[in-house]
Amino acid sequence: MSSLWFFHRPGSVAIIGASNDPEKIGGRPIRYMREFGFEGVIYPINPNRVRIQGITAYPSLDDLPSLPDVAIIAVSGANAVAQIVRCADLGVKGCIVMSSGFGETGDEQGLAWQNEMLAAAARTGMRIVGPNSQGLANFATGAVLGFSTLFTEEPPQDGPVAIVSQSGALCSVPYGLLRQAGIGVRYAHGTGNDIDVTAAELAAEILEDPDISLLLLYLEDFRDLDSIARVATKALERGVPVIALKGGRSEAGQRAAASHTGALATEEKVVDAFLEKYGIWRARSTHDLVSAVGLYLRPTVPKGERLAIVSNSGAICVLAADAAQDNDLPLSQLSEQSQVDLAAVLPSFASLDNPIDVTAALLTDSSLFGRVLPVLGRDESVDACFLGIPVSGRGYDVERFARDVADFEASAGVPLVMAVPQNDIAERFRAHGTVVYADEWQAVRALSQYLHHHALIARARHRTLGRPRIRRVCGTERVVLNESESLGIIDRLGVPTVEHVLVTHPDGAPAAVEALGDGPVVIKGCSSEMTHKSELGLVRVGVREADATRVVEEMFDLMARAGIANEGVIVARMVKGVHEGMLGARVDPVFGPVVVIGSGGVHVEAMPDVQFLLPPYSIDDALRAISRLRIAAVLGGTRGEPPVDIEAWARAAVNLGDALLDDKLEIHELDVNPLMLLAKHGDVQPAIRAVDAVVIRGSLKS
Repeated sequence: MSSLWFFHRPGSVAIIGASNDPEKIGGRPIRYMREFGFEGVIYPINPNRVRIQGITAYPSLDDLPSLPDVAIIAVSGANAVAQIVRCADLGVKGCIVMSSGFGETGDEQGLAWQNEMLAAAARTGMRIVGPNSQGLANFATGAVLGFSTLFTEEPPQDGPVAIVSQSGALCSVPYGLLRQAGIGVRYAHGTGNDIDVTAAELAAEILEDPDISLLLLYLEDFRDLDSIARVATKALERGVPVIALKGGRSEAGQRAAASHTGALATEEKVVDAFLEKYGIWRARSTHDLVSAVGLYLRPTVPKGERLAIVSNSGAICVLAADAAQDNDLPLSQLSEQSQVDLAAVLPSFASLDNPIDVTAALLTDSSLFGRVLPVLGRDESVDACFLGIPVSGRGYDVERFARDVADFEASAGVPLVMAVPQNDIAERFRAHGTVVYADEWQAVRALSQYLHHHALIARARHRTLGRPRIRRVCGTERVVLNESESLGIIDRLGVPTVEHVLVTHPDGAPAAVEALGDGPVVIKGCSSEMTHKSELGLVRVGVREADATRVVEEMFDLMARAGIANEGVIVARMVKGVHEGMLGARVDPVFGPVVVIGSGGVHVEAMPDVQFLLPPYSIDDALRAISRLRIAAVLGGTRGEPPVDIEAWARAAVNLGDALLDDKLEIHELDVNPLMLLAKHGDVQPAIRAVDAVVIRGSLKS
């Protein structure tokens, strides 16, 4: 048994603050356990009653005939703390604190009570879920240790889906939506403040259950990063997809998350990078969290993302193709043999290309779907199918359609979704196990998530994952290096830099220009006390040798008047790229080393076009990040511009990521902007050059 087994399979449960009213918070766990088949012992605790809901009640924990595995705390404030302390002293394995008014309020008294609870549990090894928890539910064992109203509104049915949420509402709502869709849910956990046991810990425990085939998460913070990574790794090993919804994406959402759970907001693109690396799909809404669940529970596993579209309506074919483009699903290019086979099946006036309009002939020939779909199932270019039936009913052999579709799904192994707006017709298909949506947009959107997620999972399986390498800054001292020092470090880390000379006296300027060869140069002030030189007039472009001494003297004068420490002047070869990129890095307080790759230049903050990567990562990962940039469309050459060396850019990003994992380098932050992206000329040398850099050092620990 794993360390948290008692929360899912307790032999006995005490309810402190038990109520005889089955609709009250202290009464619902008793009602639910009795109704949903819990076979363990229930101990209601209430000093004012002899029996509660037909069960013998006890005045206190000390009066119980045996020690419970789990205690549900349904009393508030100081009384809740006292009960937690007593549970710990007696040796109870775990407590679920349903009462609120603790750390989530931000109130000093609430925080003090919460810390007292945690200290008592830590003293004896007892585990706490909550406070402010809706409770935990395992419908396989009937251990429904919570109070959600949805369990009465939408009666439970055991199934292959698990929901773990830091919010009670975001546990109940997905549960209700899935049950309305006829999908069974085994676990429904609303954890609350997570002062001890975290949502991720419980999710990892759930993945020990071999009957779980899909995990849904709602998270408002990533404090327990190790457990989230462990969940993802275990899910990849078992082949269980994980879909996560994270609250707090907007500034207002971050404020709400902080007031609700004390969660610390994290940079959203870093969250995206972490989830992608570990094969977790990030939903953007509650609808996204549950909309594709039916597809995930089908036995088919997609081999790609190319879509074939079939309908008896030309308009639906067009709209489904539009939806496929909007959701980044390429259409299958049907083979010549498939077109020959379709010609033998379809009316002479029907299109043989994808999308396939079987036309109104379906009304007189009910076999069309049953003959078209197998052709698509045999075509190697078809990874998934969409089938739209906008109008059906009287005159149509709907039952035959449903059987033919079900037979295709069972034999072809190709994922299929349908769009059927008539609910009574849709139910006929659902009765055969087919996943049906009301319109083509919903269907294609859900299919897109399902296909893209499996591609994400496949990439994650090829990575070395394990525990994330979290490196944190020790202390507050940070040392900003000047540009010359920074460029030197960047070059040693494997990012090619511009040729340059550091000049400490105006007399050295002509020799520096001469050493760099013919042509004008760039002259820049160099000081660790500034990072934005152009705003101070400390960057001159196109300087000739004859003017170099004068320009250096002016630079020295400007730094003196600005009160900036003079650490010299950089004289650098002029490099003009086809485009400007950037590389950056920092040690995130939650995720550790993070690398950013994107479009560079002076507008990088005003119009960010960046992607984040968490090292270690491969060159393919870096290339994929570059391909997602808005600037990616022009990197291959356009309107007479040559292609740039994106492979060198990606390789530099990998070098930088690897270097960040070395504690000895003590790099806290790093910025290379601009990184000149030059025209690619064979494989002689990397066609990129860092022309400006800032490195900030700080003591780090893993």
